[in-house]
Amino acid sequence: MHQPGAMKEHGTMNQPGTMNQPGAEKSRRTHAGHEPATAPEANVSGQATGGATNEPGAGKARKGRAHEESGNAPATGTDASGRAAGMPTQVGKEQQVKERKQGVKQPTGANAVASPGAAAGGGPAGGQQNVQANVAGGKKAKPEPQQVQQIKAQHANFRAQPKPQQVPAVTYNQNYRIQGSDRWQGHQYEVFRSYHPEWHDQGWYHSHYNRVELIGGGYYYFNNGYWRPAWGYSPSEQYYAYDGPIYVGQHAEPPDRVIADVQGVLQQMGYYKGEVDGLLGPMTREALAGYQADQGLTQTATIDEPTLDALGMS
Repeated sequence: MHQPGAMKEHGTMNQPGTMNQPGAEKSRRTHAGHEPATAPEANVSGQATGGATNEPGAGKARKGRAHEESGNAPATGTDASGRAAGMPTQVGKEQQVKERKQGVKQPTGANAVASPGAAAGGGPAGGQQNVQANVAGGKKAKPEPQQVQQIKAQHANFRAQPKPQQVPAVTYNQNYRIQGSDRWQGHQYEVFRSYHPEWHDQGWYHSHYNRVELIGGGYYYFNNGYWRPAWGYSPSEQYYAYDGPIYVGQHAEPPDRVIADVQGVLQQMGYYKGEVDGLLGPMTREALAGYQADQGLTQTATIDEPTLDALGMS
């Protein structure tokens, strides 16, 4: 028989001998709320339910525990600070506990608020890297005039020396033409389009040109702003790293000095990684082509008038 005031167990059958004393329901609810989440629970009949219970209030307590466990469970991966991704800081944990007590739903997963400075690139280092990447990806600025003058002053007495092991010499070929020059548009490139090597003796060169000089292991002659190899002038001194015209302007500075100046400027601008040797070898020509591409110039890979003007050295 049920005593007056006794509460019938919801969804279960009363067993013989079970006392439905006042206060028993409250005691069972309190006990269920303190049981570990992993311990198996039993219904009133004593049969294991795999953690399920029919007691009023037990479901609410279990939901609270499950919510707390999901909030504290470690997540996979790490953030930019090296901490596991999604793991709250100590301040974040206290805030979550406070908000749970107030019934505020906690954000989880991708909606969770990251700790200050955890986002990649959010700190000063990340911003600096972005600036450096933008500078590296854009066009290089033109050199300052003071910088050019300083480099030219350093090379005032520069003289190149042959380096056939490091910079191999080209050989004479009367059928040689500068590759790609037929596609270079503009009168500034006519000298390159029409260039072909010629073999003459000393008398011929002196009868046609006022200046013929030994520079860096080979003889060159000067004509209208350009130096060219003087093939045949002295067969024993024919070291040329490049076979073609080299523009130096109307000041007629020696070509090795102008090459050294160009190497020095391109080196400071990050294009040229080699030694300043006054030789127009493969590394120097590659650096010239890179600079010309960034400046929107024709990529001749040599020292021409537009390139020397762009460098502020004409």
